[in-house]
Amino acid sequence: MFCLSSWGQNTIQFPLVKNGEIASIHIDKKEAEVVRIASKILANDVKKVSGKTVAIHQNKASYQIIAGTLGKSKRINQLVTKHNIDVSQIKGKWETYNIQVINNPSKGIKKALVIIGSDRRGTAYGLLEISRMIGVSPWEWWADVNPEKQQELVLNIENKIYGAPSVKYRGIFLNDEDWGLQRWAALNYEPETGDIGPKTYAKVFELLLRLRANTIWPAMHKCTKAFYHYPENKIVADNYAIVIGSSHAEPMLCNINAEWHHETMGDYRYDTNSESIKSLFKKRAKETANFEGIYTVGMRGEHDSPMIVGEDDTDAQVKLLEKVIADQRQILRANTKRGIAKPQAFVPYKEVLHYYQSGLDLPEDVSLVWTDDNYGYMRQLSNEDEQKRSGGAGVYYHTSYWGRPHDYLWLNSTNPVLMWEEMTKAYEFGSQNIWILNCGDIKPHEYNIELFLDMAWNIDTFKNDDSVKNHHLNWSANAFGKENAKAITNLMFKYNQLAFQRRPEFMAWSSVEPVTKSGETELTQYHYGDEVGKRIQAHQNLISDVNKIQKNISTHRKDAFYQLIHYPITGASNLNLKWLYSYKNKFVAAQGRQSASDFATKSFDAFKAIQKETDYFNNTLQNGKWKHIITMAPRHLPVFAEPTATIALKEKTSTLGMALESYQMEVNDAVINSYADVLPVFNAYTKNKYYIDLFLKGKDELEWEAVPKANWIIISKTSGILNKNHLEERIWVTIDWDKVPKGENKKEAPLGHDYQLIPPSFKVNSGIDFISKEKKTHIGVSVFNPKLKELEDYKGFVEDKGFVSINAENFSRKVDGKEAKWTTFNGVGYTGNVSVALPRKANSETELEAIKQNSPILEYDFYAFNFGEVDVFLQAIPTHAPNNKTGVRCAIAIDDAEPVIVDFQTFGRSDAWKQNVLKNASVQSVKQIVNTAGKHKLKIWMVDAGVMIDQILIDFGGWKKSYLFPPETKM
Repeated sequence: MFCLSSWGQNTIQFPLVKNGEIASIHIDKKEAEVVRIASKILANDVKKVSGKTVAIHQNKASYQIIAGTLGKSKRINQLVTKHNIDVSQIKGKWETYNIQVINNPSKGIKKALVIIGSDRRGTAYGLLEISRMIGVSPWEWWADVNPEKQQELVLNIENKIYGAPSVKYRGIFLNDEDWGLQRWAALNYEPETGDIGPKTYAKVFELLLRLRANTIWPAMHKCTKAFYHYPENKIVADNYAIVIGSSHAEPMLCNINAEWHHETMGDYRYDTNSESIKSLFKKRAKETANFEGIYTVGMRGEHDSPMIVGEDDTDAQVKLLEKVIADQRQILRANTKRGIAKPQAFVPYKEVLHYYQSGLDLPEDVSLVWTDDNYGYMRQLSNEDEQKRSGGAGVYYHTSYWGRPHDYLWLNSTNPVLMWEEMTKAYEFGSQNIWILNCGDIKPHEYNIELFLDMAWNIDTFKNDDSVKNHHLNWSANAFGKENAKAITNLMFKYNQLAFQRRPEFMAWSSVEPVTKSGETELTQYHYGDEVGKRIQAHQNLISDVNKIQKNISTHRKDAFYQLIHYPITGASNLNLKWLYSYKNKFVAAQGRQSASDFATKSFDAFKAIQKETDYFNNTLQNGKWKHIITMAPRHLPVFAEPTATIALKEKTSTLGMALESYQMEVNDAVINSYADVLPVFNAYTKNKYYIDLFLKGKDELEWEAVPKANWIIISKTSGILNKNHLEERIWVTIDWDKVPKGENKKEAPLGHDYQLIPPSFKVNSGIDFISKEKKTHIGVSVFNPKLKELEDYKGFVEDKGFVSINAENFSRKVDGKEAKWTTFNGVGYTGNVSVALPRKANSETELEAIKQNSPILEYDFYAFNFGEVDVFLQAIPTHAPNNKTGVRCAIAIDDAEPVIVDFQTFGRSDAWKQNVLKNASVQSVKQIVNTAGKHKLKIWMVDAGVMIDQILIDFGGWKKSYLFPPETKM
């Protein structure tokens, strides 16, 4: 038996299917078409779950679902009167519904499950709420999430009001459909139209209803005919009660890409051809007068370009745009039935934001739909004055994008916790009227679509960052069973953390428009444990984990698991591995390693794995249902190309090659005074480990042996054989700290010293002899192990190799401010956690004395072996200031120094912004003084609320080039 929830005092059981009895569904014949559609969907869902057929309009059943719209349904109105149902929280509300059970509502009916909607969508949502209760996923068709079969369905119903929704208009934008949705519809699902037509839109609209969404911006690229090209499209939309809007580049519901014909209509320029443009606007206004729509006002150029203006200055552009809007509003007034105002939206996207900021006079009843910067960071939000506008505000947000500095069209790589943070921030600053998500082809953005729309439906259930993980756990449980939910959620959070550090589509280190060749990765291959190697291991672990989980997934849910979890994980990981192994190939080839060919093979194998998985998705999965929906190379950018290989020259005689962590070159006995034969210094306070790569130079088999010269040196392997099947081996060196001798009790070292040249008083020296073919190579091992009483039981951070590295969430202490306090967001950032000062509307402090007195503080204890001037690097999430009343700043100081303000704000599409969004990080540095060796405090004050601090690096001159900050140097 399936029950909605455990039996409780405030719930009443309703048998939907039990003991051979099947409830029927009753709606008035005069109800809106969307209510009839929803009732049929529910009936089909019950059959999928129970195998039983539910009758609609059958009055003989002892148990009935009676659904209707208040004031529209005769049956519902009678029930409200007869049973004195309180409808005060429903009447006149937007998309609100009540579900309750009434015993013996009329003769012959034992129980009625009554659904009362405030409007047609409210009633439809109420019916589909029952589908949720019986375990049917919104993705039952779009991702083949098959529900669990149940012989009996008994619901535990609480008398409850659902709604009104947090955001009035909630929906998606089908965009960049060239490589997936349009091809799938035209060649597979709707070949009779050869396009995204009414049949495809009907399935999209059903998905939106299931997700309690109500709005769509239809597909608009030139490969797709305009939405209104097919007259039936608007009828289907109205039947499903879906509101049609249009993007920033499609004024007045007009698709300029498809509908503007230069031969017959002239130039698309309002300054020289306004009458022709207005004719198109009038045509569309008349055609849509009787349908729900949101009219985008304003104007941009063709193909996502700026509007052409005769006078190339901002004032002229602003004035012309104001005239465009005035003319559009006049057209709408003239074509509005019965004086009902049509919702209007203005999207300040790209250059249009500049026009708005330059003083454009926008009528206050127009909704301001703020946009992100295309990479997930809101450009601007309403200030206090704008929040008072009668038109309110909204959000246009991307989880898919085509454009500079690089596309991300293939997979969903937008971190859901980041999206939660940006959306809750937008809501807090008044963006509550319209939320639109650019989700590309729908697939594979399923989870983020649902999260986005669930937040828009009820933002109150997303009060903190844990809400996202809980949401994902519930989503995973509903789709794949409670027993798999935790493992799947943890897997996806690992995936999202890696994607946050670098999106899969950005792994070629190339840019687009113009397309450039792939460049050298910023990931280091020889510092800090080998960033490339660590990322290889992380993605290999993801593939291993997803394969393990897949074995536990029920057969009837394996196809859904493949679409929602397996393909995104394996696709992203193999794209990473293709490039990571390619970088390995080039790096080791330069050192003469024969293993270069192995890495080339692994890179090509990863490429073939993507081909294989994509072919399965398109051609085998669900017997070809999704053929053409996934393309592994949107736009054929360099990142998707087949890898190339570099081959190392083979030496005639076999010798043992060696390369140590922290050195780009190999160990070379011929180089005099080379430091490449000494490992980095081992620090007793950070317990380092370092690697030595042993590799075969030549073709003949070679034996090797490693002999530590001190009993405190531990190596992971002491002997081995290298041959054509085993060309290299990485061994790890650690220290037995219980056996290593203590160094002298000194506190200071010369500032900026080379940590390979620490004076003997600071370290204990020994080494490892590597022996092969009567050749012996000595690798030096130095240990920094002083006797420092100050560091006994010390809990802070400590300098290591000339830097102190800190994850921002690991503060030593924090002090709340007058209005704000520091907290931690989990699930976002390079480390998976960030420190952020809240509430977001706390006043900014810019005067140093006010900062010290009023702002919350994070403090980090650290111990320095050096002293002098240092660089303090702060890495933050690259957000933008919410509005012109605030910024993206914090302040820092070491010890009792005056705070120094650090500003992370970028402007426009600058080079700094491009680097930030490619890296999902903004790094700024300031100079500070560490006046003595010993204990110190780094302090970080809030200047502007909402700034998310990720990592901190205090550099004494020892930090080597790396993509990530080095691992934490914590005691």
